[in-house]
Amino acid sequence: MENQPAQQISKRALTLWRIYGVIQVMIVVLLTIGLTVAVFLWNWPWWLLLIALGIILIELIVTIWLIPTLRWKRWRYEVSEQDIDLQYGIFIVTRTLVPMVRVQHVDTEQGPLLRKFRLSTISISTAATIHKIPALDENEAERLRQSISSLARVAEDDV
Repeated sequence: MENQPAQQISKRALTLWRIYGVIQVMIVVLLTIGLTVAVFLWNWPWWLLLIALGIILIELIVTIWLIPTLRWKRWRYEVSEQDIDLQYGIFIVTRTLVPMVRVQHVDTEQGPLLRKFRLSTISISTAATIHKIPALDENEAERLRQSISSLARVAEDDV
């Protein structure tokens, strides 16, 4: 895509998303442990374990390395006086323009892991949808929230 938005989210998002990937892989590992017990207790075929180990290996590569890297590279945003330009997606890249006159309110969100990495997510609410910009540095998120809020008020006054 040409003329993509200029701003990227924090590089610390990679570490955060990789931790989410590890949590996801651990769930599959627990299921594999259950499958291992079933194979030995009920004499199920041993090749089921090989399939499960292959799935774990693929999931390790995809959820801990590939998806966070692609997600970070594709996530871009830009805020102007007229609109908010968002670009995101891993395999299908979505480009969204949110007109500033449609913005109703802006929130910042921060869960325990986001707080640990000093990151915040911005939620931009319109009448129909909520758009999010994930994993921004705390200071950048606060600055952006204030900026969008001010620009939305100005856009509303102009209408």
